[in-house]
Parts: sequence; structure tokens; C-alpha cells
Amino acid sequence: MDRLIYLAMSGAKASMQRQEVLSNNLANASTHGFRAELAAFRAVPVRGDGASTRVYALETTIGYDATPGTVQPTGRPLDVALKGAAWLAVQALDGTEAYTRAGSLDLDAEGNLVTRSGLAVLGDGGPITVPPGTQVSVAADGTVSASVDDGTSTTVGRLKLVVPDGALERGADGLFRAAGGELPASADAQVQSGALEGSNVSAVETMVAMITAARQFEQQMKMLQTAERQEQQAMRLLTPNGM
Repeated sequence: MDRLIYLAMSGAKASMQRQEVLSNNLANASTHGFRAELAAFRAVPVRGDGASTRVYALETTIGYDATPGTVQPTGRPLDVALKGAAWLAVQALDGTEAYTRAGSLDLDAEGNLVTRSGLAVLGDGGPITVPPGTQVSVAADGTVSASVDDGTSTTVGRLKLVVPDGALERGADGLFRAAGGELPASADAQVQSGALEGSNVSAVETMVAMITAARQFEQQMKMLQTAERQEQQAMRLLTPNGM
């Protein structure tokens, strides 16, 4: 009987964890540059006397879907869509270098180039600062230029674009980092100015997966109810008075 309970319990817990991953993906279906989380099951042994043959089936996040999202033209000079496997380097709130595909940039009150969430955008030589009263443009290689009304243009920096060798690790803040530390800038990385990359989450497919996970959870709960009824019937059979 305990085997049925363990199977149903671990299956229900795995379905709940899958729902959490899918819910987070669906919530970010319209977030620029978002990468859908992927999940997989893993077996965790149950520790304790008499439980050596029991395992929990848990779902663990194994990474993200690297499929590029749809590029959407915006016509805004400070919007950049990362091409290919390129990532944009930013300074996270903890001071570390992190990477993102969200290329909606802006200028703060001090003229620093930042993301929409206020994170400093890093250049090859550190944060990029734009002179006041100038118009900013971003070239295909990430070069940031500031021009005045008479047409004079000055290069103020170049976006630090990186191309990781392998998969990055997603942090709790939603930013990505390399396991070995900071990545070097790539001379081959390119951006598309005046456009943004959309999320690679399919809202329809995610909703279908959520419905499937909900049905799986219901099935596991029915198995627990079945185990309870069987245990009650067994108790009645083993009770001398049948009560």
C-alpha cells in the first residue's frame, strides 16, 4: 500500500512543480528576450529504514529554450535586437556582470545607458555615458554614437556583446550568468537597431501543457483516494468485529 502512496504523492508533487514552471513561462510570454524554462524529472531516494526501495519523482529545471524569439520592429533608436547567439552585458544589482536578451534601452538622469529596469548597460570599457542634448544611435556592431543638431557624431562606446560557448545559468533575478565568470566581448556579435526580440514562449502550447499537468495532478490525487479506500477496507477485514 505504501508503494502506491509514494508513487501518487511524488507524482502529484512533480505535477505541481511543473505547473510552477509553466505558469512562470506564461507570465513572461510578452517579456522581451525571455527564454522559456525547461524542466525534467529526476529520481531522489527516500532515506530511512525500510525505505531503500522508494524514490521521489521530482521535476527539476534543466535550463532554458535557446530558440530565438520573433523580432519586432519598433523604430526606436535605443531598441536593439540581439542577433544569433549574442547576449548583452549588463551590471546586475549585486554588482556582477550578467547577460540578457532584452534590448529595450534608455538613458537615466545622468545620461547613463540603462535597461528599462534601470540596470547599467556595459560597454567594452565599462558603463556607457551619453552627453546631454544629443541623439543616440546604435550601429550593427553595437557601437553607440551621439550626434548633435549640426550632424556631428561622436562615438561614446560599444555595447559589450558576448557569445557564450555553452548554456548560461539563469539567476533568481532573471538574468543569465556564465559558470566560469565574466565572458569576453565578441567582435562578431551583431544587433539590429530599432527592433526588439520577443519572448520565445508559445502561449497556446504553454496553456495546453498547463491543462495536461492539472489533469495529471487530479489523477494522482484520485490514486491517493483509492489508496485510502483500500486501506479502510483492509482494516475492516482485519478487525475481528468487522468494524
